[in-house]
Amino acid sequence: MTQALEGIRVLDLSRLLPGPYCSLLLADLGAEVIKIEEPTLGDPTRWTPPRIKETGIAFLNLNRNKKSLTLNLKDPQGVEVFHKLAQRADVILEGFRPGVVDRLGIGYEAITKINPGIVYCSLTGYGQDGPYRDRSGHDLNYLSLAGMLGLTTDEQGRPAIPGVQIADLGGALAATIAILAGLLARDRLGRGQYIDVAMMDVAVALLQIAAATVFAGSSLAIGGRFGLNGLFPFYSIYETKDGQYISVGALEPKFWKNFCQTLGRPDLAEKQFASGKEREAIFTELRHIFRSKLRQEWQQVFAQADACCEPVLTLEEAFAHPQVQYRQMITEVEHPDWGTIRQLGTPFKFSETPAAARTAAPQLGQHTEEILQELGYSELQIRDLKKEGVTKAKGLLSNLWLRKIALKLIGE
Repeated sequence: MTQALEGIRVLDLSRLLPGPYCSLLLADLGAEVIKIEEPTLGDPTRWTPPRIKETGIAFLNLNRNKKSLTLNLKDPQGVEVFHKLAQRADVILEGFRPGVVDRLGIGYEAITKINPGIVYCSLTGYGQDGPYRDRSGHDLNYLSLAGMLGLTTDEQGRPAIPGVQIADLGGALAATIAILAGLLARDRLGRGQYIDVAMMDVAVALLQIAAATVFAGSSLAIGGRFGLNGLFPFYSIYETKDGQYISVGALEPKFWKNFCQTLGRPDLAEKQFASGKEREAIFTELRHIFRSKLRQEWQQVFAQADACCEPVLTLEEAFAHPQVQYRQMITEVEHPDWGTIRQLGTPFKFSETPAAARTAAPQLGQHTEEILQELGYSELQIRDLKKEGVTKAKGLLSNLWLRKIALKLIGE
């Protein structure tokens, strides 16, 4: 099976969610992704619950199709190994705070001297410059500063925490696109380049519709409503008789007309963009109507209505949905220790170079010896690197002790 990124080698220095999701997409597309982890505990998601045995399920999901190389980058010998790898790599992905990779001697300026063709991507919270470049943060912070969090509120008008890490995953997607563009540009220019992706930038860039309201001269307070976040009855969520919910996305006039006719209220079709008290009256009427039937009954009512109305599903219901199943968005991977593991599928459907889940996530350092051998290290040199703590934590007991502490801290 030929894959789109077959022959592309990626060195992944990232951890947790944003970077690993980016490299997951590249790996699913066929790239050889070498995940470089510190020797003691590796990526923290390895130990984050929920777990199978002692391994985090999120880690298994995010790191399939990858190889694991343990490397102490604070040791000059570890840096030397990395440089040798970088000479043979196409892409480097890192998610450290600005300046860290430079201090370690593995930043873009150091690597481009030994491999001018490298496409080097830094994926960070606030980017490599600006007043917030050195500030710590997580997804929730980026959404807050981007103004996105204030657009989704609870019934009391307070900002609500999204159930999905929008900036993290959006940043990962942006980094993936940028890396692919960098590889294409390399073919044209004959050299690689440095890519700076900030998750806060991505969060701002996703505000295309909401920003239109502000650019038009209006203001949006915390909990403020505009066309696509609950201002109008035709794009909202309604509770059903059994305490479930139906989403209504009848945005275009034809869908709104079909919606109104299906409810037996064709008189509302001409009031799609009603304002003030009239709009509130329509909201009240629709809420009353939706509370008259169970969610399942409404699904049957709208099954053939072509009105953009769908149930709000739980994750379990979503994963079992026939469309999700048909599109193979829930897949299975064979793990050497734990058998068949369910995972999310790849969103890319290619006719000629299919993306695929080929191998399970690696154990910590699983491919270290294999990779070092490819670089020309002898068995004696490989043993010495282990003994000196370059590719393996010094002292097995120390490693196990730290692992137990980590498991205690994050919960058994």
